[in-house]
Amino acid sequence: MPGYFAADSMVVRAMRQRAVGLTWGQRALMLGGLHPRLFVGTAQHTAHRTTPYTRLALTARLMETVFLGSKEEADRALAFTAKRHVPVEGAMAVDGGPAHPAGSPYSAVDPGLMWWTAAFALDSTEFMYDALVRPLRPAEREELFDDFVTWAGLFGMPASAAPASYPDFRRRFDSWLASDEPHLVEEARLVGRHIAGTAGYHLPGGSLTSETLRTVVQGSLPPLVRERYGIPWSPVHETRWRAVRTASRLAHGRLSLLGPTPLLRGRSERFYKVVQRGEQALVRRGGVSIPGVSDVAV
Repeated sequence: MPGYFAADSMVVRAMRQRAVGLTWGQRALMLGGLHPRLFVGTAQHTAHRTTPYTRLALTARLMETVFLGSKEEADRALAFTAKRHVPVEGAMAVDGGPAHPAGSPYSAVDPGLMWWTAAFALDSTEFMYDALVRPLRPAEREELFDDFVTWAGLFGMPASAAPASYPDFRRRFDSWLASDEPHLVEEARLVGRHIAGTAGYHLPGGSLTSETLRTVVQGSLPPLVRERYGIPWSPVHETRWRAVRTASRLAHGRLSLLGPTPLLRGRSERFYKVVQRGEQALVRRGGVSIPGVSDVAV
């Protein structure tokens, strides 16, 4: 059944690449952690505060369903999200820097915050496609931007909340990232560092899979973002990241010669579920996904 996005649309082509589908979310979460009202608003209302991988997997599944699913599947995901967003309204209980002091209001239906949610996802999808598949062409960047504006509109964002064009988006986003406005509250720092793999991952495939994912997530971050999170980065790390990136691009460049590639293309839902089940099993055994998060008040 057809969905809201055509099979040949740029966002579908991007999201169907497993290298993008399995990595954009971690990067987007870490960049989003630098927006205090967005992060704190979510943290103060989420049912998965102490299980961030479950929350990340759920968010990725909902987004993937809207982009890649049928209209019926997408409508269910949109209705589920709308219901979850109803109670997300309040004021920041912690200081988020000069631009977001304690007491600043937030709401899941704030058009500006809705666009920032889309902006972090767009920037990370674009970056991961460039790095791990191939560089996008200018027209493809415009199309990807338009697709994300449409996607945000399905969740209720007015089109006027988005920049007028891809170049406008790029200027605004890059200017914000380089400004004094981004700020990490303590919980965002804790969650982001773990999502980046500073404590290691426990994934099928053992240390090779875990180390590769850590290299990709950390390598994809702008240097100033790594600095804010306190993530060390050396020439050795950079060499590994360049090697992974080059190998991934080479593999994707030869896909047409290799025939069907279900491990590299398709919906990533079942991989999200593996991560989610692993975290929930850890908690059931009495373990803690991210030590210290439950002790930080937001």
